[in-house]
Amino acid sequence: MQSKILYLSDLKFNIETWKRELRFHFNEMDTFQEKLEELVPRIDDAIGYKKLEVFQNRIMIEKDAIKKLMHRCRNKMAAINNSDFNESIDGRLQNEQHTLKEDMRMYIKMHYELKENLMDFFIEVL
Repeated sequence: MQSKILYLSDLKFNIETWKRELRFHFNEMDTFQEKLEELVPRIDDAIGYKKLEVFQNRIMIEKDAIKKLMHRCRNKMAAINNSDFNESIDGRLQNEQHTLKEDMRMYIKMHYELKENLMDFFIEVL
């Protein structure tokens, strides 16, 4: 039982860390959206407008993905808080953790790719 308490504590720590990171990324997307809106007067060709529109769409998609991951984190935390301390660590919680962990890993990779592309676009337009 002691090992289960430690395991659940680690899960809670991971989930709380992911939630903070997701909140930061959500706010960061708002900042990028504002910067894109500032660039509109500086763009003077159809290709530039098309790129801007693509980035605006990607920001909306990313914000939606963040909301879904936050919801999953809240659900995971509720499952941990309602867990049975007699349940095996090899059981349901561990399997569910792996999926959320992998989804967070993939999201973070995609987020930083988008961020790099946005930064390149800002350099191109500015």
